[in-house]
Amino acid sequence: MTGTYIDLYELQSRLKAGVESVFPGKVWLKAEVSAMKARPSGHCYMELSQSSENGIIAKAQAVIWSSKYRFLAPFFRSVTGSDLSEGMNVLIQVSVNFSQLYGLTLVIDDIDPEFTIGEKELLRRQTVERLEQEGLMDLQKELAPPVLPYRLAVISASDAAGYRDFTRHLLDNEYGFVFRPELFPAVMQGSEAPSSIVCALESIASSGVQYDLVLVMRGGGAKLDLACYDDYSLAAAIARFPVPVFTAVGHDQDYHVCDMVACRYFKTPTAVAAELIGCYEDEDARLLSFASRLKLAFVSKIHVMESRLQTLETRIRSADPRNILQRGYVLALDRSGVPFKRAAGRKEGDRISLMFADGTLECEVEKINVNR
Repeated sequence: MTGTYIDLYELQSRLKAGVESVFPGKVWLKAEVSAMKARPSGHCYMELSQSSENGIIAKAQAVIWSSKYRFLAPFFRSVTGSDLSEGMNVLIQVSVNFSQLYGLTLVIDDIDPEFTIGEKELLRRQTVERLEQEGLMDLQKELAPPVLPYRLAVISASDAAGYRDFTRHLLDNEYGFVFRPELFPAVMQGSEAPSSIVCALESIASSGVQYDLVLVMRGGGAKLDLACYDDYSLAAAIARFPVPVFTAVGHDQDYHVCDMVACRYFKTPTAVAAELIGCYEDEDARLLSFASRLKLAFVSKIHVMESRLQTLETRIRSADPRNILQRGYVLALDRSGVPFKRAAGRKEGDRISLMFADGTLECEVEKINVNR
């Protein structure tokens, strides 16, 4: 074919001139980090993307040269508490570069870490609003935890320090209280955590075991690492779970959406263990108090009965004929030993006995004088 044509280099050169003329200076760009790789050379290469309801609608390659990356990476970490990583929404300052050999590349000169934190906070508020609209915020609060929780389903990473602290504090308690925790391992941070924890909840529900409590726990971490606990799907799964769920995620100052929907939340895994031990301490104290009250009531009843017995004994003693005789009275008995109180009915020749305090006289009636 003959005619007018251009070669590839000229095409790329024209594109370079056109692209760079549209963006002659630096611009602030909002995008998601869909992939990133830090090279041994110190340069960090990224793939930036933008998505809609239909999926990814834009992609671009980006790079942070080592001279910038060694400053930007620790700066981002110091503000957000987390490393720059895949899945984050970022606001970056870029220079648009077009190379005849490599095509379009965005050279990152600066990053705004506050934007990334703000994006997470906005999503968090939207999640809370959705849960409220669906009536899920208080479902767990309507469940009553058992007085003495024994079977515990624990969702945590098996090698997590927080899980080890919880287990040691719970099982080595000074009172010897017995618990039966069972671990359901899960990924506890990052983008995979919500689906992993939901799978653990499903495993608990299908285990056939009637657990008293479900405990979701992990120790402290970077703010963005723990942002997964603001995830809607995870919060909704906790809210709908039929067994009371206790959460203990992060540091003292952390408070996540999952904490909001849980039956109860605690600052640390150790605090959960202390609460469970406290349940048994309270019940133990209640039983001791009941036993003490029962003992007091029993002792009081015994005292009343002893008092009544003493009164009865006094009455019996006062009615004892021997005591009457001690006061100078005489008890008269007929031949059959039956007491009599009158002379009437006796006749001369009858044998009678006169009983005194110091002895008995055996007598015969010689004469009867009847009072008229």
